[in-house]
Amino acid sequence: MPKSTEPDLEMLVKLCLQHKLQLALAESCTCGLVAAQLAPVQGISEVLLGSVVTYHAEAKQKLLGVKKNTLTTYSAESQQTTNEMAQGLHRQLPAEVCVAVTGLCGPGASESPDKPVGTVFVTILLEGRAHEYREEFPGSDGEQLRQQATTLVYEKLLELLKLYQADPSKRTALSK
Repeated sequence: MPKSTEPDLEMLVKLCLQHKLQLALAESCTCGLVAAQLAPVQGISEVLLGSVVTYHAEAKQKLLGVKKNTLTTYSAESQQTTNEMAQGLHRQLPAEVCVAVTGLCGPGASESPDKPVGTVFVTILLEGRAHEYREEFPGSDGEQLRQQATTLVYEKLLELLKLYQADPSKRTALSK
């Protein structure tokens, strides 16, 4: 069931512009939906440095430097993999804000009793540190789960950017 309020993408872009923050995205389970929904927002061309879709484990390794050991030990859909995706993204596209998202938007991946279909992992690198999020959405409709994962990214990113705006003492550059 859709939420009654959708994330304010215009505010997200406005906050990035206001603080001169560029954004880079590494998407797996969302298949580029995060970037695609940002595309029509005015000012996005000044904010979005780039986006990469790494759906397959091999793409995560080759494009973002995710370690094979991380993938075999924790799976492609894990917080550990999401963290490495965000770090690898920052090496390739050194934006001030790097976001990675993985998850299980359908059966046949690494689902388990403690990680069912609908589990999503998000890592946001901001101010030199990783902010990690895990959410479990009900259901197994892949399209709905992808949209919920995309919305989760926007919500968490907006929360962090609003905190960033509220506390000037935390405005340190991301270590490159």
